[in-house]
Amino acid sequence: MTTDKQEKINNNPSERSAKTRQLLGMKGAAPGETSIWKIRLQLMKPITWIPLIWGVVCGAASSGEYTWTLENVLKAATCMLLSGPILVGYTQTLNDFYDRDIDAINEPYRPIPSGAISVPQVVTQILLLLFAGLGLSYVLDRWAGHDFPTITCIALGGTFLAYIYSAPPLKLKKNGWLGNYALGASYIALPWWTGHALFGELNPTIMLLTLFYSLAGLGIAVVNDFKSVEGDRQLGLQSLPVMFGVGTAAWICVLMIDIFQAGIAAYLISIHQNLYAAILILLIIPQITFQDMYFLRDPLKNDVKYQASAQPFLVLGMLVAGLALGHAVY
Repeated sequence: MTTDKQEKINNNPSERSAKTRQLLGMKGAAPGETSIWKIRLQLMKPITWIPLIWGVVCGAASSGEYTWTLENVLKAATCMLLSGPILVGYTQTLNDFYDRDIDAINEPYRPIPSGAISVPQVVTQILLLLFAGLGLSYVLDRWAGHDFPTITCIALGGTFLAYIYSAPPLKLKKNGWLGNYALGASYIALPWWTGHALFGELNPTIMLLTLFYSLAGLGIAVVNDFKSVEGDRQLGLQSLPVMFGVGTAAWICVLMIDIFQAGIAAYLISIHQNLYAAILILLIIPQITFQDMYFLRDPLKNDVKYQASAQPFLVLGMLVAGLALGHAVY
């Protein structure tokens, strides 16, 4: 039998939406969750797993070696589990731990500032996810037959980057350029390298191209800064909206997204992958349209709407680039 409060939520679409946002770790969440497992999931922000999972797909495509066998499907699924729920879960939980003061200002419904979970419980979750991620990365190296533990090294680098992004004294997120590029590289380059290394041989060309692509990811990361301008300003964090103002930062954001995707398209033309380059350019056009319709007009109000509208075209463009690289001889 449900309680009166649960019945009210079930009958109210806006309250159901707020509960869903809470579980996914999204802006506009509802407070008051009591299930410890839902709270732990909220800390891991499931909505942020998707780009990392997709990055693995792009890496597998760029390897040129992926085939649809049962073993390869299982390898890819395990790699997605590593890159998404486990290591992104670690990163997001760690970030919430070190951001609990700023979240108390910007997002007081988050689990730690709301008191829904204790600090020792959060630390335990961070450590379990960290060791699970490193252990699973080593399993993938053995499964792929690597003499050198490439995937384990990527995981070590990624977890270290996550730590210095969130934790003092470096706390890269204090600087809008360094922090957002670290975030962009974590969401594009690192899972791409992992998927590529699982099925093929990771090489400098792929590493440099994906680091270049990550500059578009920097622009995407800046979108998330608009929701926390006031808290960032109070705590002295130099996000781009704080440094340059909301309007200028919005333009920096969209130019980074568009220019560096166009740069990848230009590279595809240079290696004679003209059809893939044309498709990538066509996928940039709707992103520019949504930037004009939503984001540039009011980035504080329309950040989530813009992301929901434009980012599917960006991630499809990533797959197009991955397929082109897998098809090319480099």
